[in-house]
Order: sequence, then structure tokens, then C-alpha cells
Amino acid sequence: MTAAQGQPVFGLSFDPRALTDLLQAPSDIRDLALAYLQEIVNAQRFGLRLDGDLQGYRKLFVDSRKDWRVVYGVRPAPAESPYDKEIHVVAVRPRAGNDVYDEVGRRLGMPGRPLSARTHAARSRPPQLTRAPAPRPGPPPAALPGLPSPVRSPAPHHTR
Repeated sequence: MTAAQGQPVFGLSFDPRALTDLLQAPSDIRDLALAYLQEIVNAQRFGLRLDGDLQGYRKLFVDSRKDWRVVYGVRPAPAESPYDKEIHVVAVRPRAGNDVYDEVGRRLGMPGRPLSARTHAARSRPPQLTRAPAPRPGPPPAALPGLPSPVRSPAPHHTR
């Protein structure tokens, strides 16, 4: 899946809200994001894979401080497209407070906040901590019919 210099390998599509994100981003972020997306479409760059609830999507760091992210997925292109696959941009947003990932979850129709694989692992109970319930004590042996009564020790006597 290599491309001749500057020839696209993938098609490109945007969630309409991601296009709005891009247009509202600062101009330097917008320019960098578009340049990086061109490299992705030409198969010269790939973002890091996301995991957990966002598995199948990738993130791209836009600026050197890694404050802005582009989240995209690779999916089959429409039948009328000359490409087999397309890059579908879901969001272009700041990372602060995981805003970008929360917004991606909303745009993908997830009912709750998307969780990473690390969060899933941290929230699960390890099997070592899962115990069977402790058995409840039964009646005292003397209460069972047919068993001898416990031996009582003689009453202490006082000597003078």
C-alpha cells in the first residue's frame, strides 16, 4: 500500500462536526492538521492506534506540545469512490480534559464516556480478590438430635 510521491492511497471524508472543528481551530493548528491529513491520505504518516472503547480509531498529535488531536478511522470507501478505503475524520479538538475523546464518543453514539483499555483493566476485579462467600455457621452441636450434650465441668468449690 505505497503511493507514488504525492499520490493518494486513501479517500478522505469528514464528519460535518469535525469540519466545523477544523474551521474553528487556530490557523496554525488548522494548517498543521491539513498537512498531516495529506500525509495520511498519501500513506506517508499514520496516527497511533486507540484502544478500549475507541479501538479501530487512530489519534494524530497535531502540534509539538501535543495539545491538539485529530481522531480518525480507516473505513471502506463508498462504492462510487476510486479508492478502496477512506480516512474518516471524526474530530479535531484540544486534548485538555480528554475533551476530544469525549466528543468522539458522543459523535459515535456511545452512551457513556469512552474508556481506554487501561481504564477497563483498572476497573475490573482481579480473580484473586473475588472470593466465594464464607460458609455460615450451623447450629451448635448440642442442638442437633442424637448427639450427646457437651460435658460440663464441675462447679468450682471454695475452700477456706
